[in-house]
Amino acid sequence: MSRPRPPLLYVLAPLVAVALLVGVLLLAIGGTGSAAGHPHVARSARVRLVAEAPDPLAAKSFALAPGEVRHANAHSPNAASRSVREAFLSPGAPSDQQVIQELQQEQQVAQSDPRGIPVIAVDPLTGQAVPPSDLPIDVQEVVAGGNAIRDFPYVYGGGHVSFIDNAYDCSGSVSYALAAAGLIGAPETSGQLEHWGKPGPGRFITVFANAGHTFMWVDGVWFDTAGRAGPYTTRWLTDQPSLVGYAVRHYPGL
Repeated sequence: MSRPRPPLLYVLAPLVAVALLVGVLLLAIGGTGSAAGHPHVARSARVRLVAEAPDPLAAKSFALAPGEVRHANAHSPNAASRSVREAFLSPGAPSDQQVIQELQQEQQVAQSDPRGIPVIAVDPLTGQAVPPSDLPIDVQEVVAGGNAIRDFPYVYGGGHVSFIDNAYDCSGSVSYALAAAGLIGAPETSGQLEHWGKPGPGRFITVFANAGHTFMWVDGVWFDTAGRAGPYTTRWLTDQPSLVGYAVRHYPGL
């Protein structure tokens, strides 16, 4: 005697549940991609529910003292790079960076890379980086973003709920600077930055990242939270850090 067939509902219900679960997982994975492949188009900023791994170099960063509030919130990365864009749109008007560069010429000798191309100068008194005026606008905007938070203290997890914060950790700092040029759409952890952009070094910007720490090279200088002791020497460095154990990434074309 043959068994009675189960109702169709009991057969389809498990299949529908599996399909819904797969769909949710695919949406979650798709939400963590980088901005690579979409030049000049940043994704809308949103909260990343991804934990930042402990930073092994956090103790070498300029940390915020307990109970101390050094800054109001930063402006958005877009505001940090506005003067650069305005200078490109109005070539006759000198940008703030050009004015600062002229004032510092008596104090600093322009550095050069091995090819003889001018690279970014860093003011040891203010910690501000001053790029040559002939750099691509994207690179100048990244520098402007870095300058905007150059004296903000280090706080683990800072700059991850939003770009707008009053302290930044290593990946929060790198994300903010990249966002000023639209090269990233939301704060990413150092582990996520291991997959940002494309593999290998860039011509002007190279990001170094692993699960616990990240920093970047920008036309001859280093943007890093580790290894410095004061507010004006926290992020722009001229000495090369160790590059061992890091993924090397760049943005297409840069």
